Amino acid sequence: MNKQRLLLSAASAAFVAFGVAAPASAETLNVVASFTVLADVVKHVGGDHVKVSSLVGPNGDPHEFEPSPADAKTLNAAKVVFVSGEGLEGWMDRLISASGYKGTPVVTSEGINTRTMVDDGKTVTDPHVWNSPVNVKVWVANIEKALSAADPADAADFKANAERYTKVLTELDAYAHSKFDKIADDRRKVLTSHDAFGYFGREYKVSFLSPLGVSTETEASAADVAKLIEQIKTEHVKTYFFENSNDPRLVKQVAKATGAEPGGELYVESLSKANGPASTYEKMFRYNVDQLATAMAKSS
Repeated sequence: MNKQRLLLSAASAAFVAFGVAAPASAETLNVVASFTVLADVVKHVGGDHVKVSSLVGPNGDPHEFEPSPADAKTLNAAKVVFVSGEGLEGWMDRLISASGYKGTPVVTSEGINTRTMVDDGKTVTDPHVWNSPVNVKVWVANIEKALSAADPADAADFKANAERYTKVLTELDAYAHSKFDKIADDRRKVLTSHDAFGYFGREYKVSFLSPLGVSTETEASAADVAKLIEQIKTEHVKTYFFENSNDPRLVKQVAKATGAEPGGELYVESLSKANGPASTYEKMFRYNVDQLATAMAKSS
């Protein structure tokens, strides 16, 4: 009997090392993801073997999220917790402390070729990795590994789901290239609310100008806004977009001063509600590509 207990304790310790609070086998795993985009990808890899909760809800801003006691309870009950990392979830450490969760979150962006940017005078890592499906393939591999560690009995299913979804991501990447590659370089310029499209821009050679930096928590100075207005006029940026998860007033102010025309709404850091145009990552990415490409084609 004592020998059996020792074996169980050793197994539990091994699972905790993989960001899992307790061992599980061939059961529905209770999984928490930090925000909706990540939660959707986890659902695709986990399939029927996972029940996924997102801490930040649809149309929510992961930078300014304020966790509630209910969120602490949700986190405490999780078998596996997924975060994107790279500084996105600045509130997570506090929430873990408040919740009593004993595991270590799985950082899905581990292994991504990140980019740096200057934000408020400091060089920081851009956390918005998911705006390139090439990066989301790394998410998928890390999610598969963590779920297989938590539930080895269903590892074959996780592997098959991961391979299937990786093909979807390859198709999304090809779709974006098919839209943007035929647009002249000097037309691939748009104005957005904050600097969240860096990886998208790197992948598809699109220039995004914005009054705010990497986080919506920062504020743009009058000098920064004036400089941006001058840049938009000089570079003849014709279209602006606002984002579903943050305040559009500043970008509209800049657009008014420059004559830029509205291109619509983009989904950058969160999915829409189920009845919206961006209820999954695949729909979100295609929707953003279509909105941007249509606006650029009009300005040609």
